[in-house]
Amino acid sequence: MSDSIMENSRFLIEKLRQESPLTHCITNVVTVRDCANAVLAVGGSPIMANAPEEAEEITSIANSLVINIGTLTAEQIETMKKSAKQATKQGKAFVLDPVGIGISKIRNETPIDILKESKAAIIRGNLSEIKAIAMFYGILEECTTAKGVDVADSDIINRDTLETNAKIVKNIAEKLDTTIAVSGPIDIVSDGKDVYALENGDAMMANITGTGCMLGCIMGAYAAVGDSLTAAVTATAVMSIAGQMAAKTARDNSQGTGSFGTYLVDELSLMNGETFTKHAKITKL
Repeated sequence: MSDSIMENSRFLIEKLRQESPLTHCITNVVTVRDCANAVLAVGGSPIMANAPEEAEEITSIANSLVINIGTLTAEQIETMKKSAKQATKQGKAFVLDPVGIGISKIRNETPIDILKESKAAIIRGNLSEIKAIAMFYGILEECTTAKGVDVADSDIINRDTLETNAKIVKNIAEKLDTTIAVSGPIDIVSDGKDVYALENGDAMMANITGTGCMLGCIMGAYAAVGDSLTAAVTATAVMSIAGQMAAKTARDNSQGTGSFGTYLVDELSLMNGETFTKHAKITKL
């Protein structure tokens, strides 16, 4: 466990609740309500705006921005690009969540177009998505010997693959000059200099839709009040701790995934520095 990142994360958890910054979340239609509730639960203030006509205006009044490409439309893409440019112009942090990149032309092009025109503070996703970003950005071969994104076995982050995958994530973060947050059985977060492994969470989190989207929006809220590395580590740990506690409650009461989803938001709303310190499993690599 890294005492420095723990102390910084504890501070960020309390700071978010004190300041309740406005986070502009451009997310997908499947999870928009869950994302708003998650941001509210950790102490932030969400705003969901998809119209391109108000993109710059909303971004100007928000403290941070989240872009999630889960259910893209032409109108939403325009909003995303305008919002990202405005956030970059004003020096505001934004989180890019390239959901499903690698499976369609529009999902491949949109996040790369955004990154070439704007500066993301954090890019989050699973390892295949992060490798896809690197591949489409033309830097994958510089960061790893992998030949593409269809390498599912090596994309599973466990103790056997942690060291190798941590180096890949660090290299991609360094090349893109951003913070990369990778979700998996073991999470990896790096800003291209430091690398952290996080080992909280529960398998039940994969059985409801939206946990990754919720994480991205929580990350955006923390990025509004702290540096990108601390925000990414804090959000990842907070979400994972809430997930494992919610899963325990559901199992203890012989309940299923519907109840788990409710408990997850409950645990996010109850999260504080003390709970974080007690449960967080964070290692600096």
